[in-house]
Amino acid sequence: MDNGCRCSSSCDRLSNPILYNILSRMDSSKSSQDYISAPHRCNCEVRRTVCLKMPSEICKEASAVLVKTLHFMKNLPAFNQLPPNDQFTLLRSCWAPLFILGLAQEHVDFEVTDVPADSMLKKILLNRQESPEMGREQPTMAGVSKIKGCLKKFWSLDLSPKEYAYLKGTTIFNPDVPGLKAALFVEGLQQEAQHALSEVVQPLHPGDQDRFARILLTASMLQSITPSLITELFFRPVIGQADLLELLVDMLFCR
Repeated sequence: MDNGCRCSSSCDRLSNPILYNILSRMDSSKSSQDYISAPHRCNCEVRRTVCLKMPSEICKEASAVLVKTLHFMKNLPAFNQLPPNDQFTLLRSCWAPLFILGLAQEHVDFEVTDVPADSMLKKILLNRQESPEMGREQPTMAGVSKIKGCLKKFWSLDLSPKEYAYLKGTTIFNPDVPGLKAALFVEGLQQEAQHALSEVVQPLHPGDQDRFARILLTASMLQSITPSLITELFFRPVIGQADLLELLVDMLFCR
């Protein structure tokens, strides 16, 4: 059974023969198929582009979570002991999963809606050029479902503040990140954070022997959520064309 996209371009040709003929005569550098099969026009769940339903409110909450995330990293003595290049490498690798943990801890929930699509006729008449957004990962319903699924898993665990803190430590100090100069030191820090997490879990939930493993398993879901998805969904409406990683570096390393 074919689980692929069911939105056939042939249907568009039949239902819009005049527009299709115009498109077919346009500049060969932008073929008609580029317009007809644009992702935001596809009705498939996996490709539906979405945006926040209440951007002003959610972006404000997300920004507050991001500031708290950077404040947490900045105040870790062990993190500050690392070489500057390693600090940057870990920041680039871990800010996104840390941010999702922050959303979970702050119980930030959100809703999305379909991105309004310009009509095909409007694109033809205006001869719209490709915008910077075309090269970015546009948020889809599938990506949002990953974020929401991850948040629900953490909420079902009902982690304590200490559990969140030590889980964030295991996330920051990831020795598997390529390019680390002090990888062995980072590995030791991660082991310390994991041990501290297990020490906190046991007295809080003495009858739940599998809780520590479930926490780590749930945390592994964070790796399936890309930084670009988080950036475009939660922060692009705020930062415009700016590079979010550059902003994070400025915020974290300014003294």
